[in-house]
Amino acid sequence: MRAWVNGQLLADAHQPVVQVSDHGFTVGDGVFEAVKVVDGRPFALDRHLARLLSSTAGMGLPLPDEDAVRRGVDAVLAAEHLTLGRLRITVTGGPAPLGSGRGDAAPTIAVVAAPMPPAASSARVATVPWPRNERGALAGLKTTSYGENVVALAEARRRGADEAVFANLAGHLCEGTGSNVFYAVGGELRTPTLASGCLAGVTRALVLEWVGAREVDEPIEVLLQADEVFLASTTRDVQPVSHWDERDLGEPGPLTRAAARVWREREAEVLRSRGPDAGPSR
Repeated sequence: MRAWVNGQLLADAHQPVVQVSDHGFTVGDGVFEAVKVVDGRPFALDRHLARLLSSTAGMGLPLPDEDAVRRGVDAVLAAEHLTLGRLRITVTGGPAPLGSGRGDAAPTIAVVAAPMPPAASSARVATVPWPRNERGALAGLKTTSYGENVVALAEARRRGADEAVFANLAGHLCEGTGSNVFYAVGGELRTPTLASGCLAGVTRALVLEWVGAREVDEPIEVLLQADEVFLASTTRDVQPVSHWDERDLGEPGPLTRAAARVWREREAEVLRSRGPDAGPSR
């Protein structure tokens, strides 16, 4: 693991550098991005940084210096070559009084890079009973306030699954703890709209551009009719769902296989092109 914090590449990625009064530590007042690294290069970095700035603005935090963040990305990736890895870019409210009120200190900016194992060939999913609040202050923002996800994922794992999926307050299918959901009904690929409260996933957006799907909000029970389901995220790419709760979905269907094939082909093209979605970071 390599870490860069507030302009400095750390000699020891695990050394203590963040103050105990940092608002990200005390109350989860922060935002973050997870970026896939392929052969030492960040994939879709521009899109991730755009979402980082959008989440920062949505939280009401001072916008970080994008050039500084990019320097952090360059520093950690130059320190150690990653064949397959993950970047974690975090911006917090910085040191503040103990409580919900923010202080006037500068934000804390951290960039961490670490190896990442390949995603499993399929996922088992459990529906959890707690709803996403599509009308909440943090809806659609990628914040460090992940306690709800931690509880949901622990419940899913207790039930033998490796991802948890939420409905929203309206009872519509929303998202996983760290993934967007695509499903096929009658040969049509669908995914929830952003109005459902789901995160505007970078992988979700690319699947919509490269593969296509209808964005629609439907009761989560629609999955009982789904012929195919797959998850989309930075760490999963396009990952077939083999089991949803007690339902065995069998082998990946034709739409899932096609989406996975297109993803592999287009990702490789982007990385070869050295276009804006592939890096280098500047």
